[in-house]
Amino acid sequence: MAKTTNHKKANKNQSEQNRSGSPKAASSFSVQKGQEMELTVTGLGSAGEGVGRFKDIAVFVPGALPGETVRAAAAFIKKSFIVGKLQEIITASPDRVEPVCPVYEACGGCQLQHLSYEAELKEKREQVKAALERIGHLRDIHVAPTIGSDQPLYYRNKMQFPVSGKRGKLQIGCFALNTHNVIDVTDCCIQKKKNNAIAAVVRKWMKQFKILPYDEDKGTGTVRHIMGRVGVHTGEIMVCLVTARDTVPHLKELVQMLKAEIPGVKSVVQNVNKRSTNVILGEKTRLIAGNPTIKDKIGPLKFNISAQSFFQVNSEQAEKLYNTALDFANLKGKETVVDLYCGTGTITLFMAQKAKRALGIEIVPSAIRDAKKNAQANHIENADFLLGDAAVEMPKLAAGGLRPDVVILDPPRAGCEERVLAAIVKVKPERVVYVSCNPATLARDLAYLHEHGFSIDRVQPCDMFSRTHHVETVVKLTRKK
Repeated sequence: MAKTTNHKKANKNQSEQNRSGSPKAASSFSVQKGQEMELTVTGLGSAGEGVGRFKDIAVFVPGALPGETVRAAAAFIKKSFIVGKLQEIITASPDRVEPVCPVYEACGGCQLQHLSYEAELKEKREQVKAALERIGHLRDIHVAPTIGSDQPLYYRNKMQFPVSGKRGKLQIGCFALNTHNVIDVTDCCIQKKKNNAIAAVVRKWMKQFKILPYDEDKGTGTVRHIMGRVGVHTGEIMVCLVTARDTVPHLKELVQMLKAEIPGVKSVVQNVNKRSTNVILGEKTRLIAGNPTIKDKIGPLKFNISAQSFFQVNSEQAEKLYNTALDFANLKGKETVVDLYCGTGTITLFMAQKAKRALGIEIVPSAIRDAKKNAQANHIENADFLLGDAAVEMPKLAAGGLRPDVVILDPPRAGCEERVLAAIVKVKPERVVYVSCNPATLARDLAYLHEHGFSIDRVQPCDMFSRTHHVETVVKLTRKK
């Protein structure tokens, strides 16, 4: 019998939303906390946990894989499911691999390093299929194989590492799952290596000049987070130091150390966040050295990226994702395209290359400013951007007579508000292209559009966040005649 080394806790916030109830409640069997259960794992949950059943109760076991027989102890007992702590792998999956990260067990950044990458792509496809069937009640929908990454490690162009000084030791890395305990990381294997280098330099600077980390319990200290941004296709690098106070000593020395040790540093900025909040960035950002932005490219388009800008964290996979969306839009040069939740205009500008006109709508003012600058930088004159809430602006545009040929949706994890979907139904576009980072809300919204006159033609998962449970999906819908 093989002992496991993975005892990670479940991601309760995300998983409980998507766990289906079982015919019998856990309490009806008087399952006690700590009670051991032997079960066969039949699939993966939405947070990457193994899922099986014990006496007809759904059991979620972090670290377990489909096809495995495991022994788990009941850690959390809910009304219709149990979260188990993996005790022993009785029969191991042939897809089980050794995690490459030495702190994988403790860290909350990845969930699937113990699964082979080929199997991870298959499981992400199954995750999308299961959501469409179970949540959207959509049957006989073909889901294409997941578009995999050529580089499933060291791919993230954006780093946001929390900084802590608990127990008298400087810790820079990732939060342990469901906690604010910082796991010290010196080489995060999903970050671009230059981001790891940034963290190493800031660590050395803090130690050398005795710069204190922020203590969120006491409200003392200075450095809260370290942000790094890497222009994958340009080599330009931004360093953003998030601090709890305006004045920070020895910033000049930090700039000198960064430029001496990391080629390509073009921007060093300080962001001030004095609030007691989980939000990383504050409203005030000031330039310390270099330029306020760096540049990068996705496909033929170039983008200016500020500390606050949204930009896909996986540049290589983003190009595959956007090209898929462009293919699904099936543009011939005469169409009007409306891109809801457009962010900094990346998809809008991709569509503008082949459309007559593209309009992006976004509620974040800084994103709209960046989107307009990006249009100018790429000499794209047929793209416009509107600041506003998509749930407010889309019904207005519909009432004003706008009839887009194609609507692009790329909402946050919560998905679309029903009034946005209703406005889309009202304007009757020929096609809708939905880009989603959450299979559950995607399934819900697709069910609405399907019920209101749209057929689901193509569903394409894309692995934007390798070694984690997250999956991006692009869907093409066509209005029924």
